[in-house]
Amino acid sequence: MPEVVKATPRTGKFNKNAARRVRVAGKIPAVVYGPGFDPIAVEVDPKHISRILYSEAGHNTIFDIEVGGEAAGKAMIVDWQREPLKDQLIHIDLKRIALDKLLRVSVRVKLIGTPIGVKTSGGILDQVMREVEIECLPADIPSHIDVDVSSMEMHSALRVSGLPHSDKITYLDAEDATVAHVISIREEVAPVVEGAEVAAAATGEPEVAKKGKTDAPDAKKPEGGAKK
Repeated sequence: MPEVVKATPRTGKFNKNAARRVRVAGKIPAVVYGPGFDPIAVEVDPKHISRILYSEAGHNTIFDIEVGGEAAGKAMIVDWQREPLKDQLIHIDLKRIALDKLLRVSVRVKLIGTPIGVKTSGGILDQVMREVEIECLPADIPSHIDVDVSSMEMHSALRVSGLPHSDKITYLDAEDATVAHVISIREEVAPVVEGAEVAAAATGEPEVAKKGKTDAPDAKKPEGGAKK
């Protein structure tokens, strides 16, 4: 039975304080949008969203959404944010979809087997692309793409062109893009950038790049398509 997400429209100001009040009440602030619909700020049950994200299909799951008292429609999760320390969901973007319209989504690549180059030559299997972007109808979205790598020898590579193809999905990544390869084990010393070396000497600590966000505008529509 498909998951049904019931979304309650929010009113008033849409700022950080309002979003915190929603989370304190046990809900998650979210936005629902899609072709032919204006974006709507809503709140949803985090348990429903977590069940979807941790399911086999993950964020590519197609589910029913009910906004207020309107009839249920199809939707999927296209973006989500977590609070890094407590690892709690703090915002969700939901997109209405039509079952007869093509979608662009990212799908996990699952490598099956142990390469010959690992068994007999002491190599290691390095997966370069964990996900690939595809285009297909919602009903044809695979939960993951399985590929057998047991025949890969030392220094051989699996490219997008070598993934399972069908007339139901179209790969959007370059056909010659490397998905995985078998490489030899050897230590390499990374070159030190002069500026970073000076900064490290001055502070006594290595320079660290910071990535990710801990919060975001309450009902901001993402510019891209499906999330990774």
